[in-house]
Amino acid sequence: MGIVLLEEVLSSGIPALILDPKGDMGNLLLNFPEFRTEDFEPWVDQGEARRKGVSTTALAEETARTWKEGLAASGIGPDRMRQLQEGVDVRILTPGSTAGIPLNVIGNLEPPPISWEQDGETIRDEIEGLVSGILVLADIDPDPLTSREHILLSNLVEHAWRGGRSLDMASLITEIQDPPMRRLGVFELDTFFPEKARTKLAMKLNGLMASPSFVEWIQGEPLEIAGLLRAPDGRPRASIIYLSHLSDPERQFVVTLLLSKVVTWMRQQSGTSELRALIYADEVMGFAPPTAEPPSKRPILTLYKQARAHGVGVVLATQNPIDLDYKLMSNAGTWMVGRLQTERDKARIIEALRSASGAVDVPAWDARISALGKREFVLKSTRSADPTLFSSRWAMSFLRGPMTLSLIH
Repeated sequence: MGIVLLEEVLSSGIPALILDPKGDMGNLLLNFPEFRTEDFEPWVDQGEARRKGVSTTALAEETARTWKEGLAASGIGPDRMRQLQEGVDVRILTPGSTAGIPLNVIGNLEPPPISWEQDGETIRDEIEGLVSGILVLADIDPDPLTSREHILLSNLVEHAWRGGRSLDMASLITEIQDPPMRRLGVFELDTFFPEKARTKLAMKLNGLMASPSFVEWIQGEPLEIAGLLRAPDGRPRASIIYLSHLSDPERQFVVTLLLSKVVTWMRQQSGTSELRALIYADEVMGFAPPTAEPPSKRPILTLYKQARAHGVGVVLATQNPIDLDYKLMSNAGTWMVGRLQTERDKARIIEALRSASGAVDVPAWDARISALGKREFVLKSTRSADPTLFSSRWAMSFLRGPMTLSLIH
């Protein structure tokens, strides 16, 4: 369903920024309008071929035929597939790796091109996301209110940006030991954060920076939202941010920095009722849980509350709605509910629908969701009081499943 939704959005000329923790959104690149056996063969499952007792060539031929027939039944032919293939620049970016297109997540810590007088809150939000991401990667408490490490680093970045000065990790570490301010809040700097403790923080961040793997975080394309959404020739982009190879702290680091940049970019856009970009987060569990406060949660909540007014759509996909914060669910304008595995997840969806749209016929919704078959969904929108049952069409992209780094180049 997520792939089909993205295909429709991209076919309409709308760019998409796609967070891919599992690794299967790269299937958007597997668009084979000629339905040639040799196009499918590198991507079919060799284990399935062995189980069926056939060669991979035979399985690829069967798969190509099945895909062609499935798309024909959905009213989709080669011309529409070519239009999507040629009209959209689909790319896989691999932060922390050089397997695909490397993404320079940290960059030069440049101040955003907006004024403190008009957009001070926006800039501070970006600073908070930046600092939180760095601290998570270093396994340091990222709470912006209670962590003295967060408070110090945020003040250092703000001081530099207010002066129109860019930073890099080396200069930031140096300033930790000799900050350009002597007071934080009402306390003297050395009382709030003694020099010995600051040196310990600087050493920890220096150790992070000295790690051989760190260089992969600061090379590649810059983390620049406009460039992620549009190709130089003006075509819409599907920028897939591949996260499957990363640890949980590294994923938090990337998602927090990326979405903080999205918030800053979004607030620079004029208000509109037209969709100008889509943010799609697949398998979102862990990024915005109901109780914990990981650093990724704040920019996600901000986008859910404010993005619509700026023409930015946000789609969160999960198999476990129990793991989503209720504020996200109550702010959702469109729901596509498939078959759920547990009664807890079903109850969470029904309760969230009740919170978002008032009176909900619980027995009727329970019966609808329980009766859903494969590829069947219940659609609930703020534009209609009554839910609608629909089936997803056949995907133009070959759904081969998650891709490993070795398959990305």
